[in-house]
Amino acid sequence: MSRNFEYAAAMFSFKILKKSKRSRARLGVIHTPHGDIETPAFVPVATRATIRTLDTSEVEDVGAQVLICNTFHLHVAPGEKLIKKAGGLHKYMRWNKPLMTDSGGFQVFSLGFGTDHGVGKMLRSEQDKKILEGSQPRSLTITAHGVRFRSPIDGKELFLGPKESIKVQEALGADIIFAFDECPSPLSSAEYMRRSIDTTHRWAAECLDAKKNHKQALYGIVQGGGSMEMRIESAQIIGAMNFDGFGFGGEFGYDKQSMKKVIGAVSDNLPENKPRHILGIGHPEDFSIIVAAGGDTFDCIAPTHYARRGTVFTSRGPSTSLRTSRLQINDRRFLKDINKPLDPSCTCDVCKTYSRSYICSLMRAHELTGMKLTTFHNLHYFNTLATQVRKQIKNGEL
Repeated sequence: MSRNFEYAAAMFSFKILKKSKRSRARLGVIHTPHGDIETPAFVPVATRATIRTLDTSEVEDVGAQVLICNTFHLHVAPGEKLIKKAGGLHKYMRWNKPLMTDSGGFQVFSLGFGTDHGVGKMLRSEQDKKILEGSQPRSLTITAHGVRFRSPIDGKELFLGPKESIKVQEALGADIIFAFDECPSPLSSAEYMRRSIDTTHRWAAECLDAKKNHKQALYGIVQGGGSMEMRIESAQIIGAMNFDGFGFGGEFGYDKQSMKKVIGAVSDNLPENKPRHILGIGHPEDFSIIVAAGGDTFDCIAPTHYARRGTVFTSRGPSTSLRTSRLQINDRRFLKDINKPLDPSCTCDVCKTYSRSYICSLMRAHELTGMKLTTFHNLHYFNTLATQVRKQIKNGEL
């Protein structure tokens, strides 16, 4: 792999500032047309160009450096043509920091095998490994050129392939975009997985050919599921292509140790001077695992998804610790905590202003303000945790 610690292309660059001697972790900075991203970085998910319950100024206040929006959902509604007419995603959502858009490939999986099998990014148990599927998912049709499916809004038949995905993402105008890939089920047979990664590699080349906007960075996606052999092969093939960075897609095994091994093996087989993004993984307990294995950025719906359901992430031990606890703040026992913040170690405006009792009462009454406050806190906590990870690398502790 390349030993050059800096990569630059047009208006995008990545520079490694420090490499850990204890792990694959590295401290770096990604430069984009809309500002810099200090890495490692957590990337909040703004599916439909918004963080639910927060406005963009509040998303800035929680310390977010970059957001990732969902190409599939924005294509379905309101449509990339309208967003382009409005000046692109940055102007449309009033966000003047870096943006990513995924390719829509994960939605192929979600509408297909995800619907058929009810599975996600991680296998739930050893028993899941015994369920194999060699045929196509029933909910859509995968062809050599892309995917035909029905709109979840009106049932209209739609088609999305590598050329279409790049065209949509260029119209949206994010700083970092991703190649269109097929994201197969964790329960797919080895035969299906082989066909799937071959398709992903072919589509990756088509995405590079289709890309016209030189202001955007294009990341290629490594697939292969939990198979180390296929992951390494995919990393070597995608890594040899002229991408600006790389995304790690699909599932990562059925436990944290498997995830660490997969990310580490893929990292070792990619050019060292280009950034790596882990798609859809990023609970607090994953941060140090992902970063130590070589990840630079990672996105996850956990802080916002859990917040709206009453789960609050808090520190356990010193504020500099990466250890995390969870509070189910809508539990009535927190009503008595009239003078206690969600997290005594947290410096966010929510913890400096409101009590557990107040937030508990709002959540139990299903008030939107309660969801807003828990979302704000969780995102602040995740971004603070990412800051601590960067400090640990700088201090030689990770």
